[in-house]
Amino acid sequence: MNPTQSLSLQLYTNSRILIQLIQGSLTEFGLTYPQYLVLAVLWKEDGLRVNEIGQRLELDSGTLTPLLKKLEAMNFVKRQRGEADERTVTAELTYPGKSLQSKVQESLNKLDAIIQEIPDFSIDSLNQTLAGLLENLKAIKNSDHA
Repeated sequence: MNPTQSLSLQLYTNSRILIQLIQGSLTEFGLTYPQYLVLAVLWKEDGLRVNEIGQRLELDSGTLTPLLKKLEAMNFVKRQRGEADERTVTAELTYPGKSLQSKVQESLNKLDAIIQEIPDFSIDSLNQTLAGLLENLKAIKNSDHA
């Protein structure tokens, strides 16, 4: 197995298990992992245009729109068309959507504590490494190499 295949396998299997663990914490709130990701983006910066959310999550509108519709039906998000340009749609957290942040974070803090106990592991260092890898992979994807 070459280094790229090995990296791909490691990232895939680790992310699947981590997502399963996170999903276990989200179930009590009736959220799926992709819905949580959309909310997490809005918790960081509310009132984003839908295409901005898509860029941050690397999701196309065909995937993102159903997530937003479901979150809107759950009363966590409100979508609004732009007055100047109706093609522009903004997503804003509702009061229940904002309130959910502390509850979800409290639940995920338990998982954080368990992960922090893994010997010889630095989540901060890994996050920094993966952020650098992501930027490089995006550059490769956007160049002639892909």
